Amino acid sequence: MAPTACLLLCLCLFLGGGRARTTEAPKTPGKCHLEGTWVNELGSRMSISALDGEGRFSGSYLTGVTASQNPIRTSGLTGAQRQGAQPTFGFTVLWSFSDSMTVFVGQCFVSESGEETLETTWLLRETVPSHSEDWKATRVGTNTFLRLK
Repeated sequence: MAPTACLLLCLCLFLGGGRARTTEAPKTPGKCHLEGTWVNELGSRMSISALDGEGRFSGSYLTGVTASQNPIRTSGLTGAQRQGAQPTFGFTVLWSFSDSMTVFVGQCFVSESGEETLETTWLLRETVPSHSEDWKATRVGTNTFLRLK
């Protein structure tokens, strides 16, 4: 074997660890469905209805946390979902017990084991008495929801 060919073979074996590499095709996750009941890490629960033909849905949201002094009550939500196996979506909750509303945007992911997860980011806007207090009117956060079985 020529010295150059030997050097190339040795380099390939060294970089490859001396073993043949195989590549497995990535597993295709199942399709994510928003319809159903979900719970997040704070104990908030939401129920989402079936999507209509244009991807719109409605439902209810019972928060596990609040800054309001009022008793927590279930609130309505409305939203829409894009098409796809792991779709993006957004929805608005108009809180029934406070002068605020929250908008959520997120994506539904399906793991290789079939578990569905909703990863969301939200903005909560509450009413403030004056423009000078606008600076404290909006909060931002994230939540992860798992399907309640």
